[in-house]
Amino acid sequence: MTSTTELLPETRRALLHRVATGQVEGRTPSLVGAVMRDGAPVWVRGRGLVDGQVPDGDTQYRIGSLTKTFVAVLVMRLRDEGLLDLGDPLGEHLPGTGVGGVTVLHLLSHTSGLASETPGPWWERTPGELRPQIGDLLGDDPVRHPAGRRFHYSNPGYALLGALVERLRGDSWHEVLRREVLEPLGMRRTTPSPRAPHARGWAVHPWADAVLAEEVQQTGRMAPAGELWSTAEDLCRWAAFLLEGDERVLAAGTLAEMREPATCQAEDAGRYAYGLGLESFRAGGRLLYGHGGSMPGFLASLRVCLDAGLAGIVLANATSGPAAGAIAADLIEIVDEREPRIPEPWAPLPDVEHDLLALTGLWHWGTTSYGLRLTGEGGLELTPLSAGGSGRGSRFRARGDGTWIGLDNYYTGEVLRVVRAADGTVSHLDLGSFVLTREPYHPADVVPGGVDPQGWHGQPR
Repeated sequence: MTSTTELLPETRRALLHRVATGQVEGRTPSLVGAVMRDGAPVWVRGRGLVDGQVPDGDTQYRIGSLTKTFVAVLVMRLRDEGLLDLGDPLGEHLPGTGVGGVTVLHLLSHTSGLASETPGPWWERTPGELRPQIGDLLGDDPVRHPAGRRFHYSNPGYALLGALVERLRGDSWHEVLRREVLEPLGMRRTTPSPRAPHARGWAVHPWADAVLAEEVQQTGRMAPAGELWSTAEDLCRWAAFLLEGDERVLAAGTLAEMREPATCQAEDAGRYAYGLGLESFRAGGRLLYGHGGSMPGFLASLRVCLDAGLAGIVLANATSGPAAGAIAADLIEIVDEREPRIPEPWAPLPDVEHDLLALTGLWHWGTTSYGLRLTGEGGLELTPLSAGGSGRGSRFRARGDGTWIGLDNYYTGEVLRVVRAADGTVSHLDLGSFVLTREPYHPADVVPGGVDPQGWHGQPR
């Protein structure tokens, strides 16, 4: 995977400085940072040593819970194929778990209420053979909260999703992943077990510059929660996929659904949320998506910024220390601030439907003013014009039947339609039953409840 855009020398030096200070301050034996822009890596550098060599974009590291993003994509493929619905109880497809009432959506969004970890021993540090059966992942009392009520991160929940993939595909989850996702995307260095060149995991003494080797365990049925190994270059490919989608794997619309926040912890509201296998973060005024990961001896982070077309990736071989997520976000910020994305040239639409053009302009919901403008491919955008920008704006996509579907904010999923009078002229807009008129409370307008026949006047009396 080669770079298509050369960054400026000052930008490259700032990136190197951030990765170098992250490796030193985090006291990690090695660290690799990468930046992906518009589908390709534009910068990859390693610091420290792996087997006596400076690591590069082809050096494997264990990526921990970044694995969950891959499992979630496999589940959404099953949904898009009609093999399951997100509202299906788990027991409908995977019987015998003891928690068959939780839904696929609950598991994807960490709202199942299941325990964060398996019953002892510590699954990340013990052989997977200790849990040969699905029931061994949960124990006798796995429920911590009512399903659907709150965000509660659950590693066993994603192990159940991996088992669900195996049940419906009739093959191991990692073989399904290789066949359906990794091969189409060219991610040949993302594997369930390490392949040279790869980093070894280390623990760093908290009070001395000494290290201790961390053992690598194959986690068996818990593997879908954090087993994979990958490289910075492969994760650039994954970031490019998360940014744009790939019809061979998953449509862009489904990825947008996965990014949409499903839940968050109350104390993190506005700063962190969890969608369907993807985390979202607020950092430096930017909205970032991705996931973090950790396993004994390793830390990983992938952050994607849709608006900037950028991704930051960090891989390190220390149990704790380097702030992988913060470094990844900083890599995005460095490039975006120094070399902001050049917008595509503006050009007029190739064709304009005059009936649509006639809908544009000023509309009113009561006394709240809105501007309606025509966007590409027959889309519409409703923007509040009142003082202070109060009002509910939204973008709408044409549905092909003369109506439009809301894409964001309050009107997401709501239908906008044009209501015409008997003579064919436009009477008003109906937005989820709300009426928008050309004039505020004009007696001739169709306003639910009618309009005061006195009309507008001065001092209320």
